[in-house]
Amino acid sequence: MPPIPARTVNAATYPPDFLLGRILFRDAMMLVIDKPAGMPVHAGPGGGQNLEQYFSPLTFGLPRLPALAHRLDRDTSGCLILGRHRKALARLGRLFQNGKVEKTYWAIVEGTPSETSGRIEVPLLKVARKHHWRMFPDPAGQSAVTDYEVMGTAGPLSWIEFRPRTGRTHQIRVHAIAIGCPIVGDTIYGRPVDGMDLNLHSRGVTVPLYPTKDSIAVTAPPPPHMVEALAACGWRNR
Repeated sequence: MPPIPARTVNAATYPPDFLLGRILFRDAMMLVIDKPAGMPVHAGPGGGQNLEQYFSPLTFGLPRLPALAHRLDRDTSGCLILGRHRKALARLGRLFQNGKVEKTYWAIVEGTPSETSGRIEVPLLKVARKHHWRMFPDPAGQSAVTDYEVMGTAGPLSWIEFRPRTGRTHQIRVHAIAIGCPIVGDTIYGRPVDGMDLNLHSRGVTVPLYPTKDSIAVTAPPPPHMVEALAACGWRNR
């Protein structure tokens, strides 16, 4: 099994303007940033460090801060879309609601699915407990669809590309379990390993933001904690 580096740097060590170096795309309507693993996008009930606290340097002359157009889990890295003003957020919201934004995720998983590509159609139900919640496969849940393709393998690990067609919470993490391949470092649905980050990365987004122009396609480089396993599975950084 290729070694997986320990957990990434704590959010508290980031300088106030660190997101300036993680901008993947910017125009008058939208920003796409490379979210680091291990940082929630917004403050939870208990407060604490979160990505929104670092939005101040991202105004670029506009009077308001950009705002989240969608969410990524705390432990997921990669492409995160921000709307730069209200009109942009409204347009992006409609695109997400209508399933027009294409999203691609890379994951390092344990094992290899029986089919090298396919579609996972497993409805998901959110179940709340006293101090936590999680998603469960349940016929009574919301429809959830994910396409996948095995991109490479290395011993007991596989590199899988997931393309969610719906946007349910923790969808890819639960659907990876459904094909028998828990994501490495998944402390909720997989096999917890102390000090290891979740190996799930928002690799790319394609956004048809302007009706008369080509869609905007953006990719994010894999995070440091996934590079060695990806390379062992055949990824080449070209």
